[in-house]
Amino acid sequence: MIETFWKWFSDNSEQLTMLDDLDEKTAKRLLVDMQSALDKYCEGLTFEVGEQTQNGRTLTFSAEGDIDLFKYVTDLVENAPDVDWWEFVAFKQPKGKGLKVYFDKYVFDTRKMYFTEMENEESPDMVGLRVAVENPVVGDDDQLVGVYVTIEGLIGEFDCATLVGYLEICPIPQEPFKDGFKIMDDLPDFIEWFKNR
Repeated sequence: MIETFWKWFSDNSEQLTMLDDLDEKTAKRLLVDMQSALDKYCEGLTFEVGEQTQNGRTLTFSAEGDIDLFKYVTDLVENAPDVDWWEFVAFKQPKGKGLKVYFDKYVFDTRKMYFTEMENEESPDMVGLRVAVENPVVGDDDQLVGVYVTIEGLIGEFDCATLVGYLEICPIPQEPFKDGFKIMDDLPDFIEWFKNR
């Protein structure tokens, strides 16, 4: 089935490269057809087409954090053909620091958020995170998911799914650094330290 997806992609790669130049209806139909071709290979995977650059475009495949589907993502990218103007990437990559993430009715700004590590005795290879945000709402799953999406944007899909074992949110303390919190933008460095400790 991998071959079927890549044949579809190769047959349509030229049109996909010129996505920005297509009329909206044609572009939308092409992306819907690509998702259908991807679903035939493995339901649950998604993709993101990068902006056009001098070197072409990037096509990123995601399992949306579902570890059970990670193998399908890596297999897909490992078996990708060599297509001019395209680079294929497994999993959503880190977007860098200073992120502003809009999710549902919330805005998450990594420069105004803090985190501290919580030990996870049951899973010592995974980290628990307590994230301090402005105006936390107890029991609001959308806010918790938004924080998770923000973490994923900072450290990437793979590390987020395989290393973050527990997540909770809390109000920002009056003196976060004295209470052992770090600014959220330091999370990528902390995760690198955690992986190599």
